[in-house]
Formats: sequence, structure tokens, C-alpha cells
Amino acid sequence: MYHLFMALVEVDAVTKSYPRRVGLRTELHAVVKDVSLAIEPGETLGLVGESGSGKTTLARMILGLIEPSQGTVRVDGIDVARASAAELRGLRRQMQPVFQDPYAALNPRMNVLDIVTEPWAIHGLGAGGADNSRAPKTGGKRAVLRARATQLLAEVGLDESALERHPHEFSGGQRQRINIARALALRPKLLILDEPVSALDVSVGAQIVNLLRSLQREHGLTYLFISHSMPLVRYLSTRIAVMERGRLVETGEAEALCAAPREAYTRQLLAATPELPAEVG
Repeated sequence: MYHLFMALVEVDAVTKSYPRRVGLRTELHAVVKDVSLAIEPGETLGLVGESGSGKTTLARMILGLIEPSQGTVRVDGIDVARASAAELRGLRRQMQPVFQDPYAALNPRMNVLDIVTEPWAIHGLGAGGADNSRAPKTGGKRAVLRARATQLLAEVGLDESALERHPHEFSGGQRQRINIARALALRPKLLILDEPVSALDVSVGAQIVNLLRSLQREHGLTYLFISHSMPLVRYLSTRIAVMERGRLVETGEAEALCAAPREAYTRQLLAATPELPAEVG
């Protein structure tokens, strides 16, 4: 059993509605409907459903990018929608997103050094970010930034030669590795991974999936992993939450849910997506 008071993320009866024109009337349309779930430290919750099921909207509410129409989202015990500016700034360090399109998420005018060190500048953490212990103490600020950026790139499988290059010079998989490096810069507790491999070739996506597993073990990360692929979610997740048309229709331990799904919709998702490629594992 999962206890809410132990959770890193608590979503309690959350609904998100938007106005929609119906003939001559304007009505509220609920994109997310009365969803409750929890994510415990160190686990991966897989959030799965078809496009339009409300997965990304729910993720954006957890990140504090949009406010719920009803209900409460808490991260590390703090109500995200009602957090003070100082509390919200602290929460931003603890949770970071990795988005679906690895190119759109990168500023094409910035080189990789500036991209992966930007979070430290935004949060006023200085050269080296949250962890200065392994950074050199001589050579000036730029040298310290470069050394820490090199360490971040090494963690995601890229080398120092990438630092002066721009996003258009990389493949899709390399760009996603840069996005992951930037997300790790603040040493967050939670990564929200919104379809992080769906825009990549199958073999490249498999490499990113294996990288994510390795990083989670190394850093003790907590993941919210969003996907429409049940086999992929099953492989990465501790537990799975299934969304259909804005509602949470089924949750459970990953292996048990996939072995014996209760809902017809879950069975359809399992039947509709192919098995994982051999490169995953």
C-alpha cells in the first residue's frame, strides 16, 4: 500500500477545465477529471494513455505551469498552486521536465555549454550549480562552468567536444541527451518525462531508455514517465496509472497490471503497441 504522507508527489482530486464553445453557449470542458495519485521517492510512475487523455495536462499541473480548476497538487509537501514565490522557486529546483521534442526544447542560438549551465544562472547558484565539490577551484568562473558542464555531459554519454556546438549540429538522440543533462544540472529529486523517446528512432529511443534507468540508479531519481506505449511503461515503471479521456481508470504494480489488467481500455493499450526492441535492457 502507498501512503500519501510518504509521497514526493500527491495529486488529490484534481480537475482541469477549459471553456469551450458549444453552439451559442460557452461550456466548461474537463480535460483532467477528478484524478488522485501519489509518487513515492525513488519510484517510477508510468502514466499511460492515448493522445488527448490528459497526461500532459496533469504533468503541467504538477510542474506548476498551470493551476488545477479543482483539487490539490503537492510536491514535497508544498501545495504547488498556493506556494509563495520563494517556495515555488525551491520547487523548481526539485522537479525538472524532459519534453517530447528534443529540438524544440533547446534554444538554437545557444551552444551546449550555455544550455546546460543556464539553470545555475537562473537560480543564482553560481558556477558549478548545486554541487561545487568536484569542480576545480582555479581558472575562473568560465573554467568552473566548463568543468561542471563536462561532468554533466559525461553522465549522459556525451563528451567535452559538444560544449561549443549548437543544437542543429546534433542528432535527435544527442539532443535529448543534452535535454537530460540540463534537467540534471540542479540535481532535482523528480524528473517529469513527457514522451521523451516518441520522436526518436526505435534504436535511439532504446538507448535513451537505458540511460534513464542508469541515471535513476545513480542519482536516486523519482520519475513520472508519460507514454502511450504500454511495453515501454512496463519496462521502466514501478507502478502504472492508466488515463482515459481525462480520468484515471486503473492503477497498480507494473507487472501485475500488465499481466492481468482489469479494464478493457488497458487491455486495448497492451494489444495496440508492439513489444520493445532488443536494444532495451
